[in-house]
Amino acid sequence: MDTFALLLIIIGALNWGLIGLFRFDLVATLFGGQMSILSRIIYSLVGLGGIYAISFLFREREKIRK
Repeated sequence: MDTFALLLIIIGALNWGLIGLFRFDLVATLFGGQMSILSRIIYSLVGLGGIYAISFLFREREKIRK
């Protein structure tokens, strides 16, 4: 689940980077516009991945011993 959430966050970050730099929405371009059902599903999954990733901040981390 962590890997899937991270993948969604990366997709979202890349898409926002493209929007910010070039005014180009890759998700909308690939899936038929911002209001198409498939684009809205992708946007929703990216949002849910971001919400899930909040839990990364509060997890115990393993200490690496050298």
